[in-house]
Amino acid sequence: MVKKLALLTLMLLTGTELLSAQDMIPEDSIPADTIPSVIQPLKVAKVAKDWSTWKPDPKRALWLALVIPGGGQIYNRKYWKLPLVYGGFVGCLYAMNWNNSQYKDYSQAFLDLSDKDPATASYNKFLHLGVQITDANKERYLDIFKKRRDKFRRWRDLSFFVLCGVYALSVIDAYVDAELSVFDISKDLSLRVEPIIINTHTSNNPFDSSSLGLQCSVNF
Repeated sequence: MVKKLALLTLMLLTGTELLSAQDMIPEDSIPADTIPSVIQPLKVAKVAKDWSTWKPDPKRALWLALVIPGGGQIYNRKYWKLPLVYGGFVGCLYAMNWNNSQYKDYSQAFLDLSDKDPATASYNKFLHLGVQITDANKERYLDIFKKRRDKFRRWRDLSFFVLCGVYALSVIDAYVDAELSVFDISKDLSLRVEPIIINTHTSNNPFDSSSLGLQCSVNF
C-alpha cells in the first residue's frame, strides 16, 4: 500500500496521467530501494536577514526596556550603552545598601545610648579610642547619633529615587533611540548664512532701507 501511495504522489508531482486499474503497475514490480529516492522532502531556502536595513520597532523597544533593564538597548543594538545602564543600577543598589546599613547601626546606637541597660553598648564602636560616654557628654552624643541616623536615612531614600530615575532614563532612551532610527533625515544637512536687506519703508527702492541683516537657513 505504501508503494502505491508513493507512485500516485510521483504522478501528481510530475503531471503524469493516472493509469487505469488494469494498467496499474503491480506493487511487487517497484523496487523497494527506489521509493525513498522518489519522494524527497521539499527544502525551503532560508533567506538571510539583512541587518544593514533593519530598523527597530519603538513600541517593542519600549516594552523590552520596561520588562528587562537594558533590554531596550540590546534590542536597538546599542551595546555600548549597557555599561552605563547597568553601572547606574549597580551603583545605586550599592549606595542604597550601604546607607541602609549605616542607618541601622546609628539607630541601634541611639537606642542603646537612650536606655538604662549597660549591656547594650553598640555605640562604643563609633567612639574614638579611649573616649567614654558620661552623663556630661551623653546629650551631645545622642544628638550626634540622631543626626547621623537621619542623614543616612535620607541618603538611602535618595539612592532609591536615583535608581528609579536611572530606570526611567533607560526606558526613555530605548524608546527615543528606536524612534529616531526610523526618522527620515535628509543627507543634505546644511546651514546657509546670507545677507538680507530689511525694508522699513513703503517704497520699493532697496537703498531706502534702514538696516541690513543676516539670514540663516537650515536644510534637512
